[in-house]
Amino acid sequence: MSGSGKGGDSRGNRWKPSKRRDKENAPSQNRSSKSGGKKNVSLSPINEGRLEKKRGSLFERPKWTPPKQPPISMAAVSCAWCDKAIKDVATAISDPDSGKPVHFDCVINRIVENETLESGDMISYIGGGRFGIVHFNNPPDTRDFMIKKIFEWENKENRSEWRVTICDHFTVT
Repeated sequence: MSGSGKGGDSRGNRWKPSKRRDKENAPSQNRSSKSGGKKNVSLSPINEGRLEKKRGSLFERPKWTPPKQPPISMAAVSCAWCDKAIKDVATAISDPDSGKPVHFDCVINRIVENETLESGDMISYIGGGRFGIVHFNNPPDTRDFMIKKIFEWENKENRSEWRVTICDHFTVT
C-alpha cells in the first residue's frame, strides 16, 4: 500500500514529461540538432538528372535509355500440322522431325492421341522442350504429383532456324 493515499508508485518518482513531448514543443532548430547529426538533403532534380548519395557526396547519374528494337519484322508462320496461323510465334514448339514450328496445343493433342491417360493423369509442359504425363494423387491439390513419363520434344543442341530468329528478335539486351 502506498503511504500517500493516492495510490501508484511510492518510490518518490515524479511525473516526467516524455521525450516525445519535449521534441514536439521544442523549436525546430533543436529538432534537427537532436537527429543524430544527419543532414537533411534536398534531392530536387538538377538539370533533369537523377542524383544519388554515395559516401557523403552527391553525383549525377545518367538516364537509362532503352535499347533500340531491331528493324526486322516477324514473318507470319503457319503450323506444320494443322496449317493454321501461329499468332504468337514465341509460344510455338519445334516439330521433332522437320524442325518447323507447331502450335503448343497441337503437340499436347498429339500426345493425348498416342498415349492412354488414367484418372488423375494430365499432359504438361515440364520445361526445356520436354512434355510429360503428370499424375496427381489428389487432382484439386496440385502440390502432390508424380511424373510418369517424359517426352523429349525439342533437341537443345540443334535449334531450328525459326527459333534462332525469334531469340534474336526478343533478346535485344
